[in-house]
Amino acid sequence: MLKKAEKEIVCVAQFKAKEGKEAELLLALHGLIPATCREEGTIRYELNQAIEDPRTITFIEKYASQEAFDYHCSTPYIKDFFDRVPPKLVETVVVTLYKEVLP
Repeated sequence: MLKKAEKEIVCVAQFKAKEGKEAELLLALHGLIPATCREEGTIRYELNQAIEDPRTITFIEKYASQEAFDYHCSTPYIKDFFDRVPPKLVETVVVTLYKEVLP
């Protein structure tokens, strides 16, 4: 039987920018990095832009626990981002949580 991480949560948050808005969205998402990296329980917070479709921008995130992820989602800067940015810049958002399958 394969072993999975017991407590850690991996989040893949994929954003599809509205046409012509990818640079603005990338800048807005990049602005979330410093505060998130200072959160207790954040293990990884990596921003990526698709090579073949630059409108697709994805965070790969890892947290020490579900509680750490829930805390992240409740922070004022994340709430403000989701209230303010997607209506102007985002076509779609898909957030999926995972358990890491260990080697």
